Amino acid sequence: MASGALPKVAVLLGGWSAEREVSLSTGKGCAAALRTAGYDVTEIDCGPDLPARLAADRPDVAFNALHGRWGEDGCVQGILEWMSIPYTHSGVLASALALNKQRSKEVFAAAGIPVCDSRIVSRREAEAAHVLPPPYVIKPNNEGSSVGVYIVTEAANGPPQLAREMPEEVMVETYVPGRELTTAVLIDRPLTVTDIQTEGWYDYHAKYAEGGSRHVIPAEVPDEIFAACLDYSLRAHSVLGARGLSRSDFRWDETRGLDGLYLLETNTQPGMTPTSLAPEQAAAEGISFPELCAMLVEDASCSR
Repeated sequence: MASGALPKVAVLLGGWSAEREVSLSTGKGCAAALRTAGYDVTEIDCGPDLPARLAADRPDVAFNALHGRWGEDGCVQGILEWMSIPYTHSGVLASALALNKQRSKEVFAAAGIPVCDSRIVSRREAEAAHVLPPPYVIKPNNEGSSVGVYIVTEAANGPPQLAREMPEEVMVETYVPGRELTTAVLIDRPLTVTDIQTEGWYDYHAKYAEGGSRHVIPAEVPDEIFAACLDYSLRAHSVLGARGLSRSDFRWDETRGLDGLYLLETNTQPGMTPTSLAPEQAAAEGISFPELCAMLVEDASCSR
């Protein structure tokens, strides 16, 4: 953004994906932080009338605080491009590519970033027989926040019956034992590495409930693992064409050293709630939450 008076910012939040409640929390927190930083802020709970709301509000910048489908997959980014409203985070292509877990893994593998084996199958196939040798994970191909994740153990008699909310196509992915690590990239700079410690799987409850997980920053891991997380996260951000802020999630089987580190996915709209990982990493690097939100606004543009 050009220097001068602070731009008028519309924070886009809510929406109607499976991650609506997380987006409401993210958006309200970001709006409060931007007001603290001196911006003129409005909040728009996004629905089919979004173009009309934007036309009436006439913001200088849209701060994208949406999560999941329609807000994180290139759809709202396309609306903002069409209306020539500068916006934060990633553009149409990077957003659509990152939310499609299988397509993004293919891009990561081509760039030399280690990913675990996976395949896309119909939910009928996933329920009928083991698609991969257990243990493995079944999850939607295009949702975040660990929505709809099933872990099939070696002790399982057969595959699970999936909830009705699961899509017709799902990802079946080799389960990687070990530790959950994550690294955020802010304006093309990897921040640090967080070791996420929780009882069992890092699921939706562990991510967003108070006390659901413990975050160790910086992660107490060998130097080569720490450096690899920084390297892989920046490379993933770059090959996707991500902008603003992203966060890459890893599983590390520490019994295998560097060969046990795998990139699971890169999130182009990482959570910005009180328990979220990217703001914690920014704070650990001396960047306050209002400063973080302001940096994203100043980075906003079209043609992203």
